[in-house]
Amino acid sequence: MVIPIPKLDPTSATGLNAAVTLGFGVAAVVVVVAVAAELLHYLRVRRVAALAFGPRRDRLFLSAVAPVFRVLALAAVAWGLTVLLTVEPKSHKPGEIKESEYRHLVLVLDVSRSMEVEDAGGGGKQKRAERAADLIQSFFERVQAERYKTTVIAVASEAKPVVLDTTDREVIRNILTELPMRHAFKPGETNMFAGLEEAARVAKPWPPGSAVLMVVTDGDTVPTTGMPKMPASIGGNVVMVGVGNPTVGKSLGGHTTRQDASTLRQVATRLNGTYHDGNEKQLTTALVSSIDERAKPKTGDRWTAREYALLCIGSGAAALGFIPVLLMLLGTGWEPGRRPTPEGGSGPRR
Repeated sequence: MVIPIPKLDPTSATGLNAAVTLGFGVAAVVVVVAVAAELLHYLRVRRVAALAFGPRRDRLFLSAVAPVFRVLALAAVAWGLTVLLTVEPKSHKPGEIKESEYRHLVLVLDVSRSMEVEDAGGGGKQKRAERAADLIQSFFERVQAERYKTTVIAVASEAKPVVLDTTDREVIRNILTELPMRHAFKPGETNMFAGLEEAARVAKPWPPGSAVLMVVTDGDTVPTTGMPKMPASIGGNVVMVGVGNPTVGKSLGGHTTRQDASTLRQVATRLNGTYHDGNEKQLTTALVSSIDERAKPKTGDRWTAREYALLCIGSGAAALGFIPVLLMLLGTGWEPGRRPTPEGGSGPRR
């Protein structure tokens, strides 16, 4: 007769708790049976202790200590096997990424009119928007882009989310290079804080420390008040990236526009983040590594009941295998019916 074993969902907390509880129940039964067997065995060993351990019964304590470890090892193996048998196994295909392994990147992108000014790049002949696209593309080329869920928020006179939690790099590339987002906004000064507020709203439901906020802007017009507070999901994981010439300005709409590096640095400081002048230099390797590490899920390396079950099975089985060997090595060398000889050997007793 085959007893069907119920399979429990490993992604459900209820399923895992039920598997763990069932494992403890089975382990308790095993402990009761094993303790009864070990007590019976100990009583039999005591009756022949003089023959097994010598007249002085040296190392008789081993017959009391070893059963304790045997029972614990049996309980660990029973618990681990029960958990593995009751939890539904999950298969992972090569290259497949688990939901818990994704990183969140919130990209606040300045798409205002000033981003069309050509004063960026090494020779100052590149549009600021093009330079911003190059910086972001370079970031994705130096990290595992497939592990990132990217949210893009465009900001000009107001802020609008363009895409939420996408894993498609082509979508990001299209937004950065081919989508004329500036025309979706009314004319007016850039409201960078509106972009930060929208980023905070989007990231608020996420777990603490699970997201990185990257702001790419020329900082041409940044409000003096109204700094929004970042949620726990972002915390201080903020990177302000400036584009455009920070020293020489260009005329645009009756005023001079340039990268306001000092203001961007102040905003980054107030957000407990980092400022980087990306007008001529790419994001440094140290900064990219820091961003990537900060976006790494904090729960990705946590052990589940499955890992603990495997540990219990391995350690318990190893203990059951080594205990007899250790008993043989630590056991008494007394041999009944033999006595030491003057030469150091042993001979028959008379």
